[in-house]
This record gives sequence, C-alpha cells and structure tokens, in this order.
Amino acid sequence: LYSIASDVAVGVKVSAFLELGTEEAAVTMVNYYTAVTPQVRNVPVFIQYSNHKELKTDSALNQRAQAVLQAVSAVQEGGSPSSAAGESVLTPAPSPVLRIIIDNMFYPVTLDVLQQIFSKFGTVMKIITFTKNNQFQALLQFSDPVNAQQAKLSLDGQNIYNSCCTLRIDFSKLVNLNVKYNNDKSRDYTRPELPAGDGQPPVDPSVAATLSKDSTSLLGTPSGMVTSYSSGAISPLSAAAAAAAAAGRVALSGHTGPGGVLLVSNLNEEMVTPQSLFTLFGVYGDVQRVKILYNKKDSALIQMSDGNQAQLAMSHLNGQKMYGKIIRVTLSKHQTVQLPREGLDDQGLTKDFTSSPLHRFKKPGSKNFQNIFPPSATLHLSNIPENVTEEDLRLLFSNSGGTVKAFKFFQDRKMALLQMSTAEEAIQALIDLHNYDMGRGHRLRVSFSKSTI
Repeated sequence: LYSIASDVAVGVKVSAFLELGTEEAAVTMVNYYTAVTPQVRNVPVFIQYSNHKELKTDSALNQRAQAVLQAVSAVQEGGSPSSAAGESVLTPAPSPVLRIIIDNMFYPVTLDVLQQIFSKFGTVMKIITFTKNNQFQALLQFSDPVNAQQAKLSLDGQNIYNSCCTLRIDFSKLVNLNVKYNNDKSRDYTRPELPAGDGQPPVDPSVAATLSKDSTSLLGTPSGMVTSYSSGAISPLSAAAAAAAAAGRVALSGHTGPGGVLLVSNLNEEMVTPQSLFTLFGVYGDVQRVKILYNKKDSALIQMSDGNQAQLAMSHLNGQKMYGKIIRVTLSKHQTVQLPREGLDDQGLTKDFTSSPLHRFKKPGSKNFQNIFPPSATLHLSNIPENVTEEDLRLLFSNSGGTVKAFKFFQDRKMALLQMSTAEEAIQALIDLHNYDMGRGHRLRVSFSKSTI
C-alpha cells in the first residue's frame, strides 16, 4: 500500500479529483499536461496538485465512481467483470446490446476498430453499423449483459482518437442482434460462414490484420485510448491515416515511410499551379514538394512529410472537384519528388515548399491536429482583424467566384464561419484566400469546418 502524498485535481468550471497509484505517477502526469493542455469532450481542462492526501469513494454519493473503479480494475487485472464485488455495486444490466453513437467523427471509425476497443471488456458476439440522422452509429452485442455494463461505464464519453471520435453509449432495447451478412457494415463473430451480401466486399483478413497491428499502439487498453504527443505515441495524423486506410481498404504497409508521394490526375491544366496544390493538400499535411508533369500537365506529384499524411490527404481529396474537374488522388510509386537540375528551366512546374512558413502541422501539439475535416461548403476563418466587418468578408469571398450563403462571427470576432453554395466553391475560396493579407500584419487563415450555419 502506498501512502499517497498528493493526488491530481482536474478543474474546468466543475472540479474532479483523481488519485493515482504513486506520487511519482502524479508528478509525471502534471508535468506532461503542463506542456500539453488536455481536452475532455472538446473542453480544455487544467490539472494541478490537490491538498487532499486520499480520496474516499465508499459513500452512497460516490457509487458511480466506485463502480467505474471496480470495472476498470477488473479489466486491468484480468479478473472477471461479473465478480461478486462488482455485482454488489452495479445494478443489473438491462441488455447485452449497446447502442453506440460517434460524435465529432473527424476520422473514419470501422467495425474492426469498435471490436478491438470493446473486446477488452468481454466477448463481442455481433456488431451492426449504420448511419442515422447523419451520425455514424452501431449496435454491439456482448455475450454477457455484465460485460456490456462494464464497457458502458468505462467507455462512455471517451475519445477514440485525440480530441475526436467521442463514444456515446446507451443500452439498446434489443437483447439479440440478427446479422445476415459478414462484411464492412455488419459482423457475426459466432458465424464466420455468413455471406458478404450483394454489392458488399467480403471481410478481408489482410486489412483486419493490418488494422489489428496498428491499433495495438493506437488504442491500447481503454484507459489509454486518447493518443498523446509524447515520444513513441502515434500522432492524430497517424491515427487518422490508419483509420482511413482501414475504411478505404488500403493496406498501410509499404506506404508509411518518409516518402509519402501522391499522384494527382485529371487536373485542370489551364488553372492548376504548384501553389494551389500546396494550399489545398496542405490542409491535410505539410507539403514538401510539388511537380506538375511536363508532358502531362493534367497530372502532378505531391510529396507530403510522410506516408501517414499522404494517406490522409488521399482519403479526403480523392473525388473532390478542383477548378471544375473531379481530381483523382492515388499513392505514387516514387519515394521523393526530384527538383529540376540547376540551371534548367521547367517553366515553374516544380516547386520546393520544404521551408514554407505556411505548414500547418510542423508544431507538435498544434490545434490544427484537432481541426482536420473533409472538404465542405462551410469554411472556418481565423486571424480576422478587429476592423473587418461581415460585409468585407462576404465581398472578399464572393470575388473568388462563388456565392456566400451564410456567415457567422464567433463571439470574439477574431474567427468566423462562412458558408459557400457548394464544397467546390469552398475549395476554390480556400485556395485563393488562405494566407490572404488583411492588413496590419494579419494573414487570414482558412480551413474546412464540420459545422453548418
């Protein structure tokens, strides 16, 4: 038994106390989160030492806290979550089936990701995924209702990836799921012989194996689901790339090295420039070099900082419209983009952006990691000068060739949401106006938003 010298208090409007196993663990936690502000459900929390030496959780008011502690302990120690101690605290579970809603789903969440997370609490029998009210949802059935209860207590409100993909969990009214097909949308783990169904790809063991290998470090145990920027941890971009690869059925092996070169085709050769490609692809990673092919000017090679960023850019931009044409984005066999030989004029088709000050992700822990969204009609604007009005911004974005449908300032008026008619118009506006000089040293920052006005 340890004599706890200090625990950790977490406070933002409402305070909570967290007692760690040792004082050393508490010191490590406070030191780490002094440099990196953590977020719970997208709200920053602040951590400091408490004057309390020990927490008491044995009163009637703390039954939920005691239940959560026992649930986590049962899983961490490998014990049965249906032990007598657990049953004495937890009320009987109404169903072995959980209804799961993913909030803030900035990166794809697959059936295999859910299976890996929830299997920490017991045997997962069946999963059905679907979209309802524009939200990704799932029904997941355990072999025992107690396992479902332990999972709900421990995982409700947790983030799968850093500051996003938040789990909202309730018990379902169903007590048994009827799964007809084994594919990317549904799975009955007790009946591997089920067909894939019309138009659905069968379960690919190689993709599942790739995901399992990557997810071990990505998710770990449920208590370590939120990835960090500490040494050895997978960054949010890596997490997103792994999820995108699984969702798109693209194996990560062979494409996560330092190269990360993309081949972009079906470009509008009359309009496209290295700068425009740098700006658009720079939303999803730090573009190092761009080369528009001399003999095929509707195609370009784009070198990202690494293969994870290349995967992320490909998953979000393949099939989008740029300058009136649907672009195709694939992984290139090239490992790097070669610069032209010194003294050779390539008509400005190749550009090196290695030292660009406009890279969004060069700073570890940057908020930009938390704001990576697919192209949408709504843009997020920041770094707006105090003297700029709504009319000024509406006119500026209308001049980019689109129609401004809606506008909303944030409370501090340094940021705003602006909605164009289509995602294509928003892409054009972002290319034209990101880093636009607003005067007085203010450069407009433009990115895609998940919100609507």
